[in-house]
Amino acid sequence: MEEKIYKVMGGSGALNIAVGVVVLVIGVVSGILLIISGAKLISRKSKILF
Repeated sequence: MEEKIYKVMGGSGALNIAVGVVVLVIGVVSGILLIISGAKLISRKSKILF
């Protein structure tokens, strides 16, 4: 019985690490895209009219 618990816990830990890596990569990519978008807006602010 205890061996099954350790296998389940190991699988859960591996899944948590994989999800954490995916979330980290998505966060970094979205941050880079936001910075690029903001830089484009700042560089073209003279062409924006209200």
